[in-house]
Order: sequence, then structure tokens, then C-alpha cells
Amino acid sequence: MIPVSERAARIEYAIRDVVVPASELEAQGHEIIKLNIGDPIAYPGLPTPPHMIKAFQESLGRGETGYSPSYGLGVLRTAIADDECSKGWDCTSDDVYVCHGVTEALQLIFAATLEEGSKVLAPGPHYPPYMAYPQMFGAQTIEYNLKSDDGWKMDMADIESKMDDSVRLLVVINPNNPTGNVAGASEIDSLLAIAEKWPNCMVIADEIYDGLDFTGEQVSVASRSSKVPVLTLNGVSKVYYAPGWRIGYFAIHDPIGSMALVRDGLERLLRSRLCASTPAQMGYLTGLVDDRSWMDAYRKTVLNRRDLCLERISQIDGLEVQNPGGAFYMFVRLTDEKWAADDKAFVLELLHQEHVLVVHGSGFSPKKGAGHFRLVYLASEEVLADAFDRIEAFLIRSRDAID
Repeated sequence: MIPVSERAARIEYAIRDVVVPASELEAQGHEIIKLNIGDPIAYPGLPTPPHMIKAFQESLGRGETGYSPSYGLGVLRTAIADDECSKGWDCTSDDVYVCHGVTEALQLIFAATLEEGSKVLAPGPHYPPYMAYPQMFGAQTIEYNLKSDDGWKMDMADIESKMDDSVRLLVVINPNNPTGNVAGASEIDSLLAIAEKWPNCMVIADEIYDGLDFTGEQVSVASRSSKVPVLTLNGVSKVYYAPGWRIGYFAIHDPIGSMALVRDGLERLLRSRLCASTPAQMGYLTGLVDDRSWMDAYRKTVLNRRDLCLERISQIDGLEVQNPGGAFYMFVRLTDEKWAADDKAFVLELLHQEHVLVVHGSGFSPKKGAGHFRLVYLASEEVLADAFDRIEAFLIRSRDAID
């Protein structure tokens, strides 16, 4: 047997790993209620806006199917810079680099900043690539605590205790995936005050869900930083409802001029991998520069579905949840003793018995996510109601079996 590399064998991605048993059930003829993946296009009533699709198609029609510049189309970089400026910091087009989604942006940043012995400090629970990718470069991801009983706020004391000279990247996901918490200005300022003490540390600000903030508190990390270098991540996937286009970006905020070598390394990596999709960049451009009033109706739809889930969870014995302030996820706590001790077993049994697919919390952090499951609340209200009926029935049946 030809061996696989150790780095590949260690990779796990819980969000998609649970699809394997679900696909087996579908092959047997079962219909699955899928609440596992954060793809807004997979749910009704949230299509990619027609004017963006038209721009994509028109780009194809004009034959714009060749390579674009490695850092992204100039017109798109300018539009992104203008958008970032509107969030409160001085961003120029030269600070913006367009990637094949935020995932590629992360891979490039890790490749340019990490080496053997480096550390990434990321929230726990976290989006899986923050744990999976750093190890490919000999680095280690250390989780800092999110307060599960206090709206999943960042634990500043825990962050400070884990900082040292080896920490190259301090990650904030705002709004957060998987918990949905939103960090406001005071929280971000506290985080930056900690990072400022470590001159080799940069902040990754993953703000891909910034347009789905229901609290009014979300702020751009770069807009709050006068000394700490910040790498802002965003893109077309979530707020513009076009995840399959695979267009994201990182923008560099370098307030004291300490990132020249990192920027050079990132640009070398960008050139070596050619470019992102040209027509998809044109579709995103239209989303940025055209009227965005359509977002209000989409946001209202998402908020209504969130509120339905909160109401149903409050009525089910065995479940609790902190009210998510943004994104479209709920990180639900299992209070039933049997399932709190094995959230993955809960997810698999729920799938096999009731054909409802969610993601085990331990897939987002073996320790800090244990005893929870992540729910995507983008399905229609009818489907969500059906899913919660099935979850409640499953919990009642499992308790009766013990009694």
C-alpha cells in the first residue's frame, strides 16, 4: 500500500465528514433534512442576487475567461478597498489581494507567516481550517476560550495567558462560526491591547459574516487598530450568497509598517498560484458597487428563521442555546446527560433514527465544543419546524429507553 502523508491523514473537517453517512442513507432512499453546511444556496428563498449572476454571465459573454492579475482585477480591488474604507480604516487597492475564497487566503497567510514552532491562537470552538492548516507548516494551533455561559465572549485572561513570542497569528472570527457571537468595539480593543504587547504577532480578522450582524455591535478590527497589524478576510460567499463562486480576499492593515517582508512573501505565493476566477470576480464587483437594499429582505428572512429556532429550543427538554448575534449558526448545548457526554453519538443517532443532519460540536473543538451541536438555521420555517419535532421526539424516546 502506497503511504499517505501524515499531514493529510490527520486532516478532519467535521462539517463535511458527517455527509458520508447521510449520503449512505440517501442511497437507501431516505430523505435527509440537512442543517449541517453553511451554504445559503442550499436553502430556499436565499438565491444569489440576479444582478450579480447577470454580471457573471455578461463577463463570460465578453470572453473574459483568461487569467486575471495574480492579486485580483484592479477594478475589484478598488471596490473592495472602498468598501473596507467605509468600515472605518484607510484601505487602498494595493492592500487588497483577491483569492480563491477565504480558505485559500488562509492557506496563503499560514504559508507566509508560519514555520516549525510557530503558534496560531484561535477561538475554541472554531472553524476547522484554523486547526487543520497550520500543522502543514510545522505550526501549532492553540485554542483560547470562548465563554459558553456568557454569550460566547472572548476570554481575555485566557488569551493573555497563552500569548508568547511564538504566537504569529491571533484569530478573531466576527461574527463567529460556529457560535454566532458578535464582538463589539470594547472586546476588540481589549484583544488588540493584548496583541500590541507582542511585536511579531498579527491579527487575523475573519469578517466573512459581517453583513449578518443582528446586534449592531460588529466592528472592523482594522478600524480599531492603530499599532497592531491586521489581516482582514472577507468575500462573496455568505453575505452576497455566492459560495460556489469561490471569491474571497485578504486586506492588509499595516499601521506601523512592520509587514513589508510578510507582504512580499504573500505576493510571491499569490503569483505562484496564478489567479482567482475572472468572471466570478466581475460578479462580485457588481455586488459591491450596485445598490445593496436587497440585503435587507435577506437579513430579515435569516433573522425570522433564527427566532423560530430560539423559540423551539427553549421548549425542548435537553437543549439550551446562547442567542447568536450574527451569522446563521446556533451552537446548541446538549443538557441531557447521555448525549452531553457524546455529542458525536447524538448526531449520528439523530441522523439514523430521524434523518436530521447537524454537526457535532466536538468537530469544532474536541474539548471546547464537546456537548454541543451546530445547527444552520437557513432552512424554511416549515422544514425547521419539522426538524425540531424530530429532534424533540428523538430526545424523548432516548430518555424513555433509559427509564
